[in-house]
Amino acid sequence: MSTSVKPIPEGMHTVTPHLICAGAADAIAFYARAFGAVELTRLPGPDGRLMHAMLSIGDSKVMLVDEMPEHGALGPNALKGTPVCIHLYVPDVDATLAQAVAAGATVTMPVGDMFWGDRYGQIVDPFGHRWSIATHTRDLTPEQIRQAMASMPATCGEAGKQ
Repeated sequence: MSTSVKPIPEGMHTVTPHLICAGAADAIAFYARAFGAVELTRLPGPDGRLMHAMLSIGDSKVMLVDEMPEHGALGPNALKGTPVCIHLYVPDVDATLAQAVAAGATVTMPVGDMFWGDRYGQIVDPFGHRWSIATHTRDLTPEQIRQAMASMPATCGEAGKQ
């Protein structure tokens, strides 16, 4: 008997964030309030911790798991930060950022119009995950983006470089 199994399951993309959260069940509730996430799967382990969960945010999936220090699975708060920022495109960045803040997120970069053609801001969620949120507002060529970037004033960090 021959069956054809797709190497990438239906509805999945090639890259999918898999977030480790201290309190994954609370994270699921937060992402539903903040981003309109829909819970697709929840698999609790024998000790009550979530072994696996999957959410849908827009057309993308996000997987979650509870922290499990005994397996080296620690979230950003336990690690004192994260070098990762999850990017989320939405129809209305201002409304989405306000909704995320109302749900418990902290703004780390207020929304503004960016030289690359997006209206863009950043938050950190209560579980320590960083999110950049954007609405694409202008289609620009790579040359237009380079010119816009070159015309920006120097930041404090760049001012001292020679």
